[in-house]
Amino acid sequence: MALSIALIAAFLALAFLGAGIWAWTLVLLGVLIVSTLGGLAGPAVLAFWWLAIAPPLAILNLAPLRRKLLSAPALRLVRQRLPSLSRTEQEALEAGDGWWEAELLAGRPDWQKLLNFPLRPLTETEQAFLEGPVEELCRMLDDWQITRKLKDLPPEVWQFLKRNRFFGLVLPQEYGGLGFSARAHSEIVLKIASRSLTAGVTVMVPNSLGPGELILKYGTPAQKEYYLPRLARGEEIPCFALTSPEAGSDASAMTDTGLVCRRDFNGEKGVLGILLNWDKRYITLAPVATLLGLAFKLYDPDHLLGDREDLGITLALIPTNTPGVEIGARHDPMGIPFQNGPTRGREVFIPLDWVVGGRAGVGQGWRMLMECLAEGRGISLPALAAAAAKLACRTTFAYARIRRQFEVPISAFEGVAEALGKIGGLSYLIEAGRILTLAAIDQGIRPAVASAILKYHATEAMRLLVNAAMDVHGGKAIMQGPGNPLGTLYQAVPISITVEGANILTRCMIVYGQGAIRCHPYLLAEMQAATASDLAAFDRALTGHLGLFLRNLVRAVALGLTAGRLARVPAGPQRRYLQHLTRFSAALAFLSDLSLALLGGELKRRERLSARLGDILSHLYLASALLRYHLEAEVPEAERPLFEWGMAWCLYRMEQAVDEVLANYPRPRLGRLMRRLILPWGRRFGPPADFLDQAVVSVLQTPGPVRERLTAGMFLPKDSEEPIARLEQALVAALAASEAERKLREAVKAGKLKPGPEAIEAALRQGVLERDEAERLRQAEALRREVIAVDAFAPTPEEE
Repeated sequence: MALSIALIAAFLALAFLGAGIWAWTLVLLGVLIVSTLGGLAGPAVLAFWWLAIAPPLAILNLAPLRRKLLSAPALRLVRQRLPSLSRTEQEALEAGDGWWEAELLAGRPDWQKLLNFPLRPLTETEQAFLEGPVEELCRMLDDWQITRKLKDLPPEVWQFLKRNRFFGLVLPQEYGGLGFSARAHSEIVLKIASRSLTAGVTVMVPNSLGPGELILKYGTPAQKEYYLPRLARGEEIPCFALTSPEAGSDASAMTDTGLVCRRDFNGEKGVLGILLNWDKRYITLAPVATLLGLAFKLYDPDHLLGDREDLGITLALIPTNTPGVEIGARHDPMGIPFQNGPTRGREVFIPLDWVVGGRAGVGQGWRMLMECLAEGRGISLPALAAAAAKLACRTTFAYARIRRQFEVPISAFEGVAEALGKIGGLSYLIEAGRILTLAAIDQGIRPAVASAILKYHATEAMRLLVNAAMDVHGGKAIMQGPGNPLGTLYQAVPISITVEGANILTRCMIVYGQGAIRCHPYLLAEMQAATASDLAAFDRALTGHLGLFLRNLVRAVALGLTAGRLARVPAGPQRRYLQHLTRFSAALAFLSDLSLALLGGELKRRERLSARLGDILSHLYLASALLRYHLEAEVPEAERPLFEWGMAWCLYRMEQAVDEVLANYPRPRLGRLMRRLILPWGRRFGPPADFLDQAVVSVLQTPGPVRERLTAGMFLPKDSEEPIARLEQALVAALAASEAERKLREAVKAGKLKPGPEAIEAALRQGVLERDEAERLRQAEALRREVIAVDAFAPTPEEE
């Protein structure tokens, strides 16, 4: 009995620690040898354990034997069961780096690595640009005029953008650009978008996925020398045409084609080039573009470029004045009038050197797109979500303190506090995810999976918090006009959720579908070795994978039983959170391998299972970002309510996802068994508690460092006639008059005064209020009335 207990304990300890094969061999054989020599067990027990342990260890330690008996049969099975990779899938997996997501998906994250990861600040030059040209631009923007009257940016704004190189934020200085970091790019888009979404999108697109980035990374020297300076100066307005009516953003399904051929072009006979036909829509800046980046499928039926006929997805640069190019019509994206429209081409001939990268770029378009989209998802759309979050946060907490019902601020009502807690908590979560992902990009990391996580969850959080802000503002938010800062924001929510792949697609197919393979320590190597029938490479990967599977099984069960307390994590106030996250990381790693073993290639088609596994990974990443961001706070304790709200949200969501995975598992009995092992005590985490909502309200409804840090980066107008500026004035006045307001309310309650507009004057006459207190109340009341007022317009002739 003692021998069995010792061996089982050693087995569990070795698996939990992730020991190597030599450690297993030394420990297990050492226990057996000592037990045998010391007579610590009977012959039958010793014989059983020697037979159970020695042969597997011999197979695992002797590479030729292991390959013959284990790896070769496994290789045959893997070739049948693992998902096959198309060329486009292979290129998508190779586009990006498996950064912190890989740590989380491996089951034992190195938290010190995250805690030491530097968050890049802005340079002095970048900060000066934000405080100079960006601030000046924001003062020029009148969103009501842009959205309701002009349906476009004013001509002087277009000229300002070009003159100050807003379309060359990320282009290197050697080509006339500003050479800014991803962090600066995000902060600039954020600030502009907090003032005008139309202007924000206009600046965002040329600096995200578009001709500029494609030329910079993949263009020929001639393309760089010619186009990049022109793009930086605004002499060229770029757009990129990917989305097709039948294929959406799925480039692999597009029907736009190009045929390699020879044609006369610009007076030269027999030019080698491409005859193009395309039909694209939803193309931002297309109606005003002078340079069109185009994605299409290229075919070479006459084999002018080689033996292959299907050359794959290719990208080209086409001046929009090229004969056959149709451009100029406009879509109306939810009433947000950034330039967006369709483009078509009929029998458009271009020379081969218009392909991005020239002849070497033929067939490389999908790889180019995947690499550029990964960064764009991590910068542009989270910046828009952060702008919306900061604007909603700044305005709604102030409004909830100023607006009164039943003689008290509406923030005092628990139902309103619940909505405010969601606004503040999700804003903090978006900001944390944004800052960590930008820091990775600026370190040269291409966080393909993290950027998809951030795009999905930042825009979904934007949807939730903007809806909550609308609820708190009530009728004030649904009456459009210059005095309503939320109306346009509400209209814009579906845009961020839809572009660069709808969020349903991102959640169900990209986050985990790409992440499980790209970030797994061994899976991609196994698939590549299986495809190449490389037994030696497959053997190495399989051996590591088996050890990882065993480690994560034991860790998932042990950490579940102990609520994570066995996890070794850095000491500090976040220790328990780190242990909980380590527990769910181990559970995710184990469930990933178990699901792949059971389903193989079928896992790609089990989208809801994939989505829920992706939810675990996503909330692990967001919780990691919260931890890292919170450490940067000047007064971490003051921000503790926001941090704890965000952690409660993430833990609740990831535990819910684990439960839903197992409740809907393809093998129901196995799912029930795994639930008992991984969630042995059932569901232990709930959504953020009521007291956390109240704590968030307390720290954000009054001016102070927490409110300033959370809303930092948005445009704050100084003109007292501006709605947001008036809101700030009204908040300060309401807080200054709070004590006088309390005295007045108690006097009315005691029957000394009658409620109504004359109460302040009566209180002054009766000595309930001092003169300065009465003046503060009058000022607060006047500003309150201005803030809660809504715009009204004279009837148009047609309405009279």
